[in-house]
Amino acid sequence: MISQLLEVRGIRHVALIDAAGGIVSSAGGGSDISVVQAGRAVVTSLQAALGGGEWQDLLLDLDGGPVLLTPHGDQVLLTAFDEVASLGRVRFAVRRLLH
Repeated sequence: MISQLLEVRGIRHVALIDAAGGIVSSAGGGSDISVVQAGRAVVTSLQAALGGGEWQDLLLDLDGGPVLLTPHGDQVLLTAFDEVASLGRVRFAVRRLLH
């Protein structure tokens, strides 16, 4: 299912991570999935500070390239891609896949 995201220009790696931090599914070249747990912690902290609300996605611009974290139920889809300029295309492809 998620491997079809690799057909989108610029996407290098995708991984679906469960609530415990385990890999449910992945495709493409590896990327550090530990950012998922850190990203969840940031989102939880921001939700508490802002009085709740659902999160749509979180963009992390890291040394190895940008990573988009997108919630999917109690799981998170990690999408690593080549450059921030590709963000619109990546978001569109992720939303099309998840909905």
